[in-house]
Amino acid sequence: MKQLIALCFTVCLLSCGASKTVRESKKVIKGNWTLNNVTYSKTGTYSVTLFNDANKECFEGSDWQFIPNNNTGIYTITKSDCTTGGRYFNFTIQEIDEVSGYYDFLLKPTDIKGKSETNAGFRLKLTSLTDYQMQWQQTVNVDGVAFIINLNFTKTE
Repeated sequence: MKQLIALCFTVCLLSCGASKTVRESKKVIKGNWTLNNVTYSKTGTYSVTLFNDANKECFEGSDWQFIPNNNTGIYTITKSDCTTGGRYFNFTIQEIDEVSGYYDFLLKPTDIKGKSETNAGFRLKLTSLTDYQMQWQQTVNVDGVAFIINLNFTKTE
């Protein structure tokens, strides 16, 4: 009887956990990254505020730290003509299609204690993740037409 209970408990734990691919992605994302550049799917000059925080110029060169064991992180904007300092966030990686390799990446700004004022977050696609590079894409609608924002990172540690 004890073996049956132990087996049922193990099956529940394995079936409720994240997929193997998501667990591996969390291992890769762990550490420090630099957001090198922000690009758009359409050419032109745009005024885009990322994560309701700052413009793309402020984000380019920002430092990001991901702590996957508690799904938290901090990004730091360092450019002198921007509002500098660290911003805290919670994140979640959700597998949406194992075949294509695309994942939803949910980022929710928080305070230092992990609390969100609005409980609002941002859904992005984690379109590329290697040991040294990562890309997120956020799709927004501009006048009814899809507009994609690409955020390109390199690992610094």
